[in-house]
Amino acid sequence: MAQAGCKILFDMDRIGVMGLDGLKDKLLDILGIRKQLTQRWQANPPGVFVAIDVPDFNLTLESRLKAHGIPCLHYVSPTVWAWRGYRIHKIKRSVNHMLALFPFEAEYYRRHKVPVTCVGHPLADEISEPDQAAARKALGFASGLLVALLPGSRRSEVKRLAGPIMEAAKILFKQYPDIQFVLPIAGESVGRTFSQYAGEIDDLPITLLDGQSRLAMEAADVAILASGTASLEAALLGVPHVVVYRLSGISYWLMMRLRQVDHYAMPNHLLPEPLVPELIQHRVTPEAIVEEVNRYLQNPQRMQDIKQAFSGIHQSLKLDADKRAAEVVLSMLQEKV
Repeated sequence: MAQAGCKILFDMDRIGVMGLDGLKDKLLDILGIRKQLTQRWQANPPGVFVAIDVPDFNLTLESRLKAHGIPCLHYVSPTVWAWRGYRIHKIKRSVNHMLALFPFEAEYYRRHKVPVTCVGHPLADEISEPDQAAARKALGFASGLLVALLPGSRRSEVKRLAGPIMEAAKILFKQYPDIQFVLPIAGESVGRTFSQYAGEIDDLPITLLDGQSRLAMEAADVAILASGTASLEAALLGVPHVVVYRLSGISYWLMMRLRQVDHYAMPNHLLPEPLVPELIQHRVTPEAIVEEVNRYLQNPQRMQDIKQAFSGIHQSLKLDADKRAAEVVLSMLQEKV
């Protein structure tokens, strides 16, 4: 957005938290930022306020602006269908229109009488037909078994996942002497956290990348990755993968009590039956990760079947999301005029 000419008022890192992790240290700053933004736009009302994701921050801001007569559009549905379902009441009070990325989300909002448009997923539009050979060439890899390792883009994620993922890589290296690994790092601070918690990796055939996570996944035969958008991206790239995730004890306790679904990886919500293995919390062990990777590598037909299923996901989400979203924003502006 900055590259497109948007004026950045506050750095996103200042409001970015996962569950309750890190919230205590950032809470006062987050509340202060939200207060400043509320005052700014109440004093200078925009034609439409477009909130993008970050529901715990944005929904309260939207409710205050909507009460002030400002139309509010929320882009990227909160996972209200998955956990903390009571939030649907706040969404109805705060949002004039919801832009959903997935068809099943739109159906959920229609049931609850919230104006909604399913725009599809921008990633599905961005990603064309995957080209593993071209991706490998771009990264300098020849033929052979390549596994992508993606322990997350937040330091809290990397802190909890780097250790077991790298231990799993060591076991796989013993089982497959010709294996290679590629690991994209999302920025310097995440890189420092990874180095602190990954343990000794000098004996591994591993290539560290500065970003380039999409290229790393496209080049790989299998990926081991943190739960989140990376799982959907891997599916759109046709890459079989294992999802791992750990939260702090209290965040996990809350999630287990407030959840409404049995699966975490988005591809498993989009497929007729779940196909992506999920290792969550205490199940994130090196041995379990290796077992799931081997279930792929030792069953080529399974890998082919899941790639075919991922192709179906790609087609269902490729709806020209940017154009659809823009059309809804423009129609709201016209209605106000």
